[in-house]
Amino acid sequence: MKSGWLLACAALAVAPAHATNLDVTVTGIRSNQGRVVVAICDKANFPKGACGYHGQAPARIGEVTVRVPGVPPGTWAAAVYHDEAGNQPLQYGLLGAPRQGFGFSRDARMRFGPPRFDDAAFVPGEAITVPLHYPG
Repeated sequence: MKSGWLLACAALAVAPAHATNLDVTVTGIRSNQGRVVVAICDKANFPKGACGYHGQAPARIGEVTVRVPGVPPGTWAAAVYHDEAGNQPLQYGLLGAPRQGFGFSRDARMRFGPPRFDDAAFVPGEAITVPLHYPG
């Protein structure tokens, strides 16, 4: 009986952590057109790589919450944009700045290039709010 109990405890100790659904609150949306797109990225792919987890929701003036399913435990960063024209992917201007509303977790700012991963990093379980910034 003791060995069965010990095996059960050992199995729980090495069981993989479960993925979770992330709810990302996006604020500062200027129109009801298009959709709000969220990418959850690891350090290697932030912000322009092949981020592994995505979600989207119809745009709504002000604020919308986007659910991103199946994100495993770890350290992540969110890159968000407002696809007003519905023509994915994010469009860039001549100097490389986004032409649509965009933002990053922890309101990490672009300064002569994309923000650093560490400035946008979070772990699942934290509240994630991303304010959008529009060019011009």
